[in-house]
Amino acid sequence: MPRRRPRSSSGAHPLRVSSSAQRVEPGPDGSAHVVRAVPAARAEKTYRCPGCDHQIRPGTAHLVTWPAEGIGVGLDDRRHWHTGCWTHRDSRGPTRRWS
Repeated sequence: MPRRRPRSSSGAHPLRVSSSAQRVEPGPDGSAHVVRAVPAARAEKTYRCPGCDHQIRPGTAHLVTWPAEGIGVGLDDRRHWHTGCWTHRDSRGPTRRWS
């Protein structure tokens, strides 16, 4: 019979965040953007992709990005992109501008 690992005495588990959970990449305008993957199971709303101006339906894995201007800054500027649109953002650019 295999042995079990002993449980920690506190009962608390550390939060595990992989380094790939969030990264910084150049955005379509050349400025730094924070990029986070949204798995299909967590995609619960409909969004409009600025790369192709098509909808991202619930249940579709995609990316959410925002300007990397500091902690808590830029969250109102979050945009949801299809993964392919973000990958090719240099050749496509945003289809519409938000003010």
